[in-house]
Amino acid sequence: MTTKKSGDWSPEVEQIAARRKLVERMGGEAKLKRQRDAGRLNVRERIDAFADPGTWAEVGAIAGFGEYDENGELTDLAAPNFVVGSCRVEGRKVIIGADDFTVRGGASDASIRGKQLHAELMANKLGLPLVRMIEGTGGGGSIKSLETMGATYVPANPAWDTVVDNMSVIPVIAYGGGPVAGLGAGRTAMSHLAIFVKGLAQLFVAGPPVVLHATGQDLTKEELGGYEVHRRSGAVERWVDSEEEAFAEIRRFLSYLPSNVNEIPTVIDNDDPVDRRDEALISLIPRDRRKVYRLKPLLDGVFDSGSVFTYAEYGGSIFTGLARLDGHPVGVIATDPYKGAAMTGQGGQAMTRLVDLCTMFHLPIVSLTDQSGLAIGLAAERTGAIRDGARAISAAYQANVPMAEVVVRRVFGVGGAGQVNRHGYVPQWAWPSGDWGSLPVEGGIEAAYRSELEASDDPDALLAKIQEEMEAIRSPLRTAERFGVDDLIDPRDSRRLLCEWVRDAYRLLPPLVGRPSFGMRP
Repeated sequence: MTTKKSGDWSPEVEQIAARRKLVERMGGEAKLKRQRDAGRLNVRERIDAFADPGTWAEVGAIAGFGEYDENGELTDLAAPNFVVGSCRVEGRKVIIGADDFTVRGGASDASIRGKQLHAELMANKLGLPLVRMIEGTGGGGSIKSLETMGATYVPANPAWDTVVDNMSVIPVIAYGGGPVAGLGAGRTAMSHLAIFVKGLAQLFVAGPPVVLHATGQDLTKEELGGYEVHRRSGAVERWVDSEEEAFAEIRRFLSYLPSNVNEIPTVIDNDDPVDRRDEALISLIPRDRRKVYRLKPLLDGVFDSGSVFTYAEYGGSIFTGLARLDGHPVGVIATDPYKGAAMTGQGGQAMTRLVDLCTMFHLPIVSLTDQSGLAIGLAAERTGAIRDGARAISAAYQANVPMAEVVVRRVFGVGGAGQVNRHGYVPQWAWPSGDWGSLPVEGGIEAAYRSELEASDDPDALLAKIQEEMEAIRSPLRTAERFGVDDLIDPRDSRRLLCEWVRDAYRLLPPLVGRPSFGMRP
């Protein structure tokens, strides 16, 4: 590749453009076709689909593996398998570090390690969100590379001092659009949101050939680390149906968060009336305590229209999400009764992640409380659910952001007692459907009054009488008489009260900005 020299630098500029074209070939047409045939976008298509049009600015655009002839002239330039740069997303600047699976499947022997480090450091020092588009191993690479190196080495995860630090400084999103293994799996875990595409993406520490050799388990990629494996594992927050949906959800997620811990979330214009009274709320909770209700009408009735974003899908009955009140971003903890009422181990993990995320990025938290307590039974004991539940409660007590609570139904046991820090100042409103105590009355009457029932001539009649008396005592009106709850309210007033609260909450946020005393862990 020679260019005639002239008086200015045009020849070199032409070489820059020519080298860019060579690098943009990625792994070559055959590998690109293989990527297309698998139903996956290539790395540059992903960036184009995610970034605001015309805003992509690549760093290291002509870095690669050059080949030269005997005269020192470049004859070819092979692309590395990592692309880094900045773009704008909904107008806000974001850093992208993206794997190119068409070049050696992301293995280290086709990488330029400094580019991956640069992406992490660039986001860290500029205080900008980082989106990792991960596909492949992103690390150790092929055993064949040892022959070229001539020696083995003691591993060190590249740039992980910055990777770890980024968890406490900027929003980090891990996107999986294909198989993700090894260091790629580690980079996925080191994020605030991991979002994968069903059917296209898999997550595993080691792929099927290594697993077969080490364990004798003969599994496909999907069987080892696909949607059915990780939909409840806690390793991936969200699974979506397409790459385009994933990019849309990443944009939404970023819209609730500041660019870094030194800022507070952006308040947007809101056209949903703050005094909107949703009539569905007055009849949402059934009088029969054994009947369940739908969570969506509750969320829709309280938060700004269309603003609810589901966070960790693996929480079971524990719903965690982000939403807005009068345009102000908030975190949300609630219960989906159709998935249960108690906090399981996975539910505790989801709540911990959400509370830590909100604490890190200064989002006030709203608890729509309907919590029957920590999960009981053999399965819960075998999984150590009590420890995950205790971690979630600790997160709630350690959070320094404002919290507010609307008790819509149950508050029982250790789990119910710890969904918010009731030892601090947490504005609290309760619906007339509220039901609370150390444990549900139905589960304790026969044990508490066993001797009286055994001595009675008509135990059924006595039990009915005791139940009637207890039903009167458990009325939330009695609790409110003794100031056991701040206020009982008409459920239709919940939105108005929370919108008033969130304005006060945001006035308290500026002193909270800055790096946390200890970093967020994956």
